[in-house]
Amino acid sequence: MMRFFLCCMTLLFMSVLFLKAEEKHTPSGEATHQIEKKKFEPGSFMFDHIGDAYEWHIMTVGHKHISIPLPVILYSKTKGLSIFMSGRFHHGHNSYKGYKLEMSGENKGKITDEEGNLPLDLSITKNVASLLFSIGLILWIFLAMAKPYKRNALKPPRGIQSFLEPIVVFIRDEVAIPSIGKKKYEVFMPYLLTVFFFILFNNVLGLIPVPPGGANLTGNISVTFVLALFTFIITTIRGNRNYWKHIFNTPGVPVWLKIPVPLMPLVETIGIFTKPFVLMVRLFANITAGHIIALGFLSLIYIFAEMSTGLAYGVSIVSIVFLIFMTFLELLVAFIQAFVFTFLSALYFGMATEEHH
Repeated sequence: MMRFFLCCMTLLFMSVLFLKAEEKHTPSGEATHQIEKKKFEPGSFMFDHIGDAYEWHIMTVGHKHISIPLPVILYSKTKGLSIFMSGRFHHGHNSYKGYKLEMSGENKGKITDEEGNLPLDLSITKNVASLLFSIGLILWIFLAMAKPYKRNALKPPRGIQSFLEPIVVFIRDEVAIPSIGKKKYEVFMPYLLTVFFFILFNNVLGLIPVPPGGANLTGNISVTFVLALFTFIITTIRGNRNYWKHIFNTPGVPVWLKIPVPLMPLVETIGIFTKPFVLMVRLFANITAGHIIALGFLSLIYIFAEMSTGLAYGVSIVSIVFLIFMTFLELLVAFIQAFVFTFLSALYFGMATEEHH
């Protein structure tokens, strides 16, 4: 359990670090301003909703935006440390303490000072808040789940235990052991369980339209990069001599493919980096695509409403039906993507630790 806790804390630290390293943040009020425009822009509507923001937007009633402000933490050499809530910007209309939220231009979606310079931004954005919530939720559930096992390991599972224990056993028996082997799987189980439930919980939270849900965390390339980076680091560190031999001196390959031009070692070396890259892109693309498709069906309602055609009501009904269908499909994808990422990570670990036969 301590290793599981350390995995969660390390994942939390690295994810926040890379989230803050992103170059672009979506302005929190831009999604709602689309409604105020005369012409509905589906592209902006979709990408604003799947992007990050400095507040947690809930809904817009008329011209009033209902949202949860989040802490803005900025540091610059001239102003020092500034901490305030994002509501001070009034969705980008006001400046506060010499800072403003850019709504257009090169720095669109970023906070700048009077001179247009970018301060060090350590703000708790929507994605960071969702990350903190999901990590806390996972720790709370599993630490509470571990207590009955400590008291009596032979007692039948109850409550949340009866739901999560089959999943844990499934990851162990159907993912870790077949991919890594019975002798070495245990050392990788804390990471495999952490990454599976982290992806699963955040995939499901992303389907909930109200806070603390609604954030596109696993559809954020920074988060998927951190997850893939962990898999890459563990695979590289745990790789044995047989693993590296197959990369730099592949057995059974003709000598002319290795000497004088190291063609096969070059291909295998590239494969070291393409494996985690594929993990990163697959999770990011699948989750983001699901949100875009769902928002696309929702956009049809506004598009036909602007056209004022007789098809508006019929299209609305069809869009809502397909939106509900996509939501259930995305719920299935949430489990599938968590399983695929965990399974491929276990497969890479097994390849790295396989002994020569």
